[in-house]
Amino acid sequence: MRGTFFTLGWVAERHPALVRRIVAAGHELASHGFWHVRADTQSPEDFFEDVLGARKLLEDIGGVAVRGYRAPTFSIGPRNPWAWDELSRAGYAYSSSVYPVRHDLYGAPDAPRFPYRPRPADGLWEIPMTTVRVAGRNLPCSGGGFFRLLPYSLFRRGLRRFEAQEAASGLFYIHPWEIDPGQPVVRQASRRSRFRHRINLHATEGRLRRLLGDFRWDRVDRVFARLLDPASPVAAPSVAAPSVAVAPIPSLSIPV
Repeated sequence: MRGTFFTLGWVAERHPALVRRIVAAGHELASHGFWHVRADTQSPEDFFEDVLGARKLLEDIGGVAVRGYRAPTFSIGPRNPWAWDELSRAGYAYSSSVYPVRHDLYGAPDAPRFPYRPRPADGLWEIPMTTVRVAGRNLPCSGGGFFRLLPYSLFRRGLRRFEAQEAASGLFYIHPWEIDPGQPVVRQASRRSRFRHRINLHATEGRLRRLLGDFRWDRVDRVFARLLDPASPVAAPSVAAPSVAVAPIPSLSIPV
C-alpha cells in the first residue's frame, strides 16, 4: 500500500529524516507549499517563491522529483486562477487543490469534479477532491473533518457510490494530527474551530484502519498515471485494476 505525502517545506527543513523515510518506503513525495499560507492570500510572485522553494527543498532532501502540489485549505479556484500558471512555472505537473463543494472556508462548487487542465496551454492537471452527487449537489467524500464527523458506514457508502456511478478513481486525505487525540487544546480558538478540529479524534485512527482495509490504495502519480505520463507502463495496471468493489483504485494523500 502506497500513498502521496503532501509535505510542508518548513517541516522537511526541520525533519529531513522523515522526508527520506517517506521516499524509502515507496510513497510519493509531493509539496504542500513552504509555510502553509493560503494561496488566495498571496501575490502571484510570493506564491511562486513559496511553491518553488518548497519543491527544490523537498527534491534536495528526498532525492526524487516532486511533481504534485496541494494548496493549504484548498485555496485555489475562481478567485486566483493565476495560481495554476505559477505552479506550472515552478515545475509542477499536477495540483490537487480544488474541492468542488460549498464550504465557509473553501470550495468551488461549480468546478469540474474530475481531473482537468485549468490552463490547457501549459499542461498542468488539476485533480479535484472526490465528491458524490446527491439531489443535484456535490457532497464531500474525501476525508478531513467530514470523515471524522460522519458515521464510518455512511462515508464508506459514499466512496462506493462514487466508484459505482462514476467508474473513476477518487481521492482520500488525512492529516497526521487527525490521529493524535492527545494534542494540545488551543484555548484561544473559537468554540466552532475547536469543535471542527477535535471532533472524534479518538476514533479516527480506527476508522482509518478500516478504510485502508476496505479499499485498495496507491499514490496519486500512479493512480493518475494515464494523465500525467500517458506512455508510462504503470498507467494501465494501476488505474484499471479493480478494487474491492470492482472499481478503480483510489489514491491516498497525507498533508504533512
